[in-house]
Amino acid sequence: MLSGIFPVIPTLFTTTNQPDLEAQRRVIRFALDAGAHGVVFPGVASEYSHLTLPERETLLALTAEEVAGRVPLVGGASAATAAEVIAAGTIAMRHGIRHLMIMAPQGLGNDLAAHRAFFAEIADGLTGAEIILQNAPVPTGASLGAAAIIEIATAIPAITYVKEETLPSGPAITAIRAADIPHVKGVFGGGGARYIIDELERGACGAMPAVELTDLHVALWRAFAGGDHAESRRLYGLSLPLLVSQALYRMKLTKHVLARRGLGNTTHVRAPLPEMDAFTVRDVDTMLDDLLKQMGCWRHGVVES
Repeated sequence: MLSGIFPVIPTLFTTTNQPDLEAQRRVIRFALDAGAHGVVFPGVASEYSHLTLPERETLLALTAEEVAGRVPLVGGASAATAAEVIAAGTIAMRHGIRHLMIMAPQGLGNDLAAHRAFFAEIADGLTGAEIILQNAPVPTGASLGAAAIIEIATAIPAITYVKEETLPSGPAITAIRAADIPHVKGVFGGGGARYIIDELERGACGAMPAVELTDLHVALWRAFAGGDHAESRRLYGLSLPLLVSQALYRMKLTKHVLARRGLGNTTHVRAPLPEMDAFTVRDVDTMLDDLLKQMGCWRHGVVES
């Protein structure tokens, strides 16, 4: 059973637009040291659609080496076509990764039969894989309704988890769980953990946020799981200012925060994203400094018990 905080590891790039392997290792180690219950690579936050297949393999191999079986590793295998998904998934499985997160692609729109055929072809091509069906809003994903997700998951026994991040995510999580599909073990929240408390209260088995606040999110999860809902809400409140900005600047903000925390070297992204100008950087830095002070963090550390 997968459960808890599974941060999505970004792809760190050098100033010359090459994957920065040493920075990549530092970020994975940060996630593990912060108590992550598992890690995900590559996801949307990893800029997977801007990586070549050889880059995916190199970075997946590095991730698997760093994780070394200490926690579950979810391999992202999303792509526009089933053949591309199978190619990416085969690479992941070659490195011992059994759980594969696959997006319901935006290109199939709301054609339920096409999505069902897409996942059936993938399940046939990746025997032994457990599929995490990722449902994201357009333009990232197809933004399928809960009834469609339930029908697809029911028809494909290889789908054992759902990552639900359409908006609002809460009612969809409730509906998917209420369907009680025998082979679906749990529903993860997404959306950068901006709605994590609502998702957990509805019975989500965990969350897959970006990595830069893994220490906070793990502390929040532990508080919630331990019944200290007041503490989990306090930590949630601390996270929101940065996460609101992250909704706009996405991987740019993630990499800026990682650099501020001594984990990354650049904020370079391949994805087309808004620039963080001087006013934005000052605002983000102020929020981060306040957050770290209130969390009792040190630069490379984790939330104090």
